[in-house]
Amino acid sequence: GRLGGPFLINAGRGRLQVEADILAALEAGTLKGATLDVFETEPLPSDSPLWSHPAVTVTPHNAAMSEPEAVATLIAAQIRRLEAGEPLEHVVDPARGY
Repeated sequence: GRLGGPFLINAGRGRLQVEADILAALEAGTLKGATLDVFETEPLPSDSPLWSHPAVTVTPHNAAMSEPEAVATLIAAQIRRLEAGEPLEHVVDPARGY
C-alpha cells in the first residue's frame, strides 16, 4: 500500500499492547510504523524508546466527546490530503508542546 507496510494505531487502552513487542516488530520490519496514544505505564516514562523511535508517533492522550460521523469525515479528509500530497491539518507540533 501507500504507506509501505502495516501500521499499528492504538488510541484505546494501554494494556492491550505490549510495547516490547511493538518495538521488536518495528525493528524486524514486520510493522512499518505505529501511532500510539496509550501505554502500559501512564504517563509514558521519559526514558521510553517509543519517544525517539523514528517510526513511532506519540499522540497527546487527551479525550473529548466525539461524534462518530464527524470523526470519520475528518479522517477521510486527512487520507485524501495525504494521498494527494497535500499538507495534513491538525498535526501535532512537538516544538510547540502539542
